[in-house]
Amino acid sequence: MTAFLVSFGVIFVAELGDKSQLMALAFATRYPAGPVLIGITLATGLVHAFSVAVGAVLGAAIPTRPITIVAALAFVAFGVWTLRGDQLTEADRERAARPARHTVLAVGSVFFLAALGDKTMLATVTLATNEGLFGTWLGSTVGMVVADALAIVVGRQLGVRLPERVIRIGAAVGFFAFAAILLVEGIAA
Repeated sequence: MTAFLVSFGVIFVAELGDKSQLMALAFATRYPAGPVLIGITLATGLVHAFSVAVGAVLGAAIPTRPITIVAALAFVAFGVWTLRGDQLTEADRERAARPARHTVLAVGSVFFLAALGDKTMLATVTLATNEGLFGTWLGSTVGMVVADALAIVVGRQLGVRLPERVIRIGAAVGFFAFAAILLVEGIAA
């Protein structure tokens, strides 16, 4: 349960203002929210299953103390990355604008490719080195889907303008706080 809660919280915060959240909003303005969320959920589940597997291998191969300190440094990097912000590229916009016969497949494919190597995937790898694998996978997947669902709902209610700067700063503070906790844990171990 701890792995689920920690992963849910970290990934939810990481997803706020992320490129994939912006893509979810773009897809939801074009397609019904249900199929968009199904595609997001399937893609996220696959990417995070891979991330957890990588984290499990790393966690088994490297002693806990160095992993914890590296994880803390990774979360500082995620915080800086979040402050810098993500923007949809022209290629991302084109993929989101293409007509799709099968919305779930189109959204899932684009989301899968967009999520590879992004900060939520790397955060999931990091969490899986220290936390329970199933709880990390489930928490990270649910956290990302809930954040994307929130973007869809809020985006549809407020239009396309979200307070992006405030969201980025809040998410970065969350990463820095988690980094501090891990650093204290790693040094004390």
